[in-house]
Amino acid sequence: MQQSSSLPEQNSLIDATPTLLTTIQQLRAELWLESSLNQLQSRLSDCLSSAFTTIPQATATEAEIFQTVVNELNSALSASRVAIALLPPHQTVGEICYVSHSPSRRSPRLLLEVMPKKGKTLWLKSHEVITLEDLQQMEKQEPPSAWRFVEDSHGAIAWLIIATACLRSNGDSLKASQSQLISPLVTRAAQYCATALAQLRQIQSLHQRSQKLGNSNQELERTNQLKNQFLANTSHEIRTPLSSIIGFTHLLLAQGYDPSRQRHQEYLNIIQSSGKHLLALINDILDLSKIEADQLEVQWETVDVPALCRNVLALVKEKAANKRLQLRLEVDPNITTLVADSLRLKQMLLNLLFNALKFTNTGSVGLQVAEQSGFIHFTVWDTGAGISPEDQALLFQPYCQIPNSVAGRDEGTGLGLVVTRKLAEIHGGSLQLKSAVNHGSRFTIVLPLQPMGQVLVDGEDQQVGKLAESVLPIVESPVTPSCSLEILLVEDDPPNAELMKIYLGKLGYQVTWVKSAAQMWAVLKQLEPAVILMDITLPDANGLELVQRLRSHQQYQKMPIIAQTAMAMKGDREICLASGVNDYISKPLDLPLLASLVAKYSKPNH
Repeated sequence: MQQSSSLPEQNSLIDATPTLLTTIQQLRAELWLESSLNQLQSRLSDCLSSAFTTIPQATATEAEIFQTVVNELNSALSASRVAIALLPPHQTVGEICYVSHSPSRRSPRLLLEVMPKKGKTLWLKSHEVITLEDLQQMEKQEPPSAWRFVEDSHGAIAWLIIATACLRSNGDSLKASQSQLISPLVTRAAQYCATALAQLRQIQSLHQRSQKLGNSNQELERTNQLKNQFLANTSHEIRTPLSSIIGFTHLLLAQGYDPSRQRHQEYLNIIQSSGKHLLALINDILDLSKIEADQLEVQWETVDVPALCRNVLALVKEKAANKRLQLRLEVDPNITTLVADSLRLKQMLLNLLFNALKFTNTGSVGLQVAEQSGFIHFTVWDTGAGISPEDQALLFQPYCQIPNSVAGRDEGTGLGLVVTRKLAEIHGGSLQLKSAVNHGSRFTIVLPLQPMGQVLVDGEDQQVGKLAESVLPIVESPVTPSCSLEILLVEDDPPNAELMKIYLGKLGYQVTWVKSAAQMWAVLKQLEPAVILMDITLPDANGLELVQRLRSHQQYQKMPIIAQTAMAMKGDREICLASGVNDYISKPLDLPLLASLVAKYSKPNH
């Protein structure tokens, strides 16, 4: 009995052996799964590490990640072949883009059974076309051979394809256990792949931000260099004429120094010339600022081209004579008029002519005007030093000056050509350059014959502009007052006030000067002036608000008021006129224009 009772125990051990082997195989399969996933994660980390040190194209790096996935899965499933197909967003047809490397070059390409019942197969090879319907059919197979995987950065859907025919036909129990873990393997591989793609996008975003920051820093550094260059040039240009103004003024004021009348006049001419140079410098800076802010207004009018050209050459005649250079003018007789802003056209031509004279020591400087294909070409040429191709590339950069031994030293701010080109472009034209070292230069302003804007009729604005351009001596007023007219000058700056008092006094006006709004109200109780010259910035009031207060009183509603102010930016004239003044003149004052305005508004019938 005892002997027979031991048999069941032995049978029990024998029966338990397959279960134990199964458990061991499952553990080995699970270890295989974890090892395969760890290997995949390690390879993906290597891809991301390389992305930190390089800045590859986004598609190339994603391709690296996808190829790593198929290669590692193929290595884990040694008897299988792995691929990834990409379908564009909202498309039903895509292609196989990534295929695992074959263990041998002689390995045949595999056929996928897409629809076994219909006998439809598909080559597992790169660039093979595949449809969404095919992938969905393979996803429904048992076991499946396709899985919806992840999306790339462009929104394309990635599908993972595994050819597992070998596993299904192999009787190896370990491989059978592994085949049961394919779905968990794919699921976690998809998670690793999605995480890697997300991290990759973050890396690329950091690269882009870093690149933008680097570009921004470079641009900031370049801007800072330009600013320093501009400040250095501007400081030099401001200090040079200021030195003349202050120095010669000091001489004239010095006790015991009594220059001859000729010397006295010479010093005054230098002071005036230096002051005009300072004004031109400021105007260049303001013009460029207005142009870049798209705030420069163009006053279109019919321009007498030959007359304007003669006038421009007359303005540079003295400078040419001092350097013993010949000035030449050649205008096509068929060209008579042009629709443009005459003031800006004159500014462009003067910029080019002064440059030509500056860089020419011997020979000639000329202006040639001709018509070509519906455009007028204003060509300023010279026989000077010429410009090298390298310097020509820098010539139209703001604040950039090209050193030249002919000029002796850097003059100006380097804005003249920049402003000229931008003014030509505002007119619908361009600025062209032809030059060679030691063979002179030819700058050509090309302007269209057809008007780019509405032509102004002759009116007050144009008349004031023409008066502002005129250069009149300090002689009798255009309209000499028949009697001594009272002018009330409201001005807080003593030098400007003294200048206007002396100038208008020489023209026969009685000028009463007050420094503040309080003094103005006190004087108006005793005086009824023919004209009020109103400064805008006063120590105790805003001049524009003061004008509005004056207009609120009936006795001052029709009294002529002229704003004389340093407000000279775009729109300042309109702001002043809207406050109630009759007219406007900006500082530094054009004294002949001031005289004309005072005469106009002091007429008894005004």
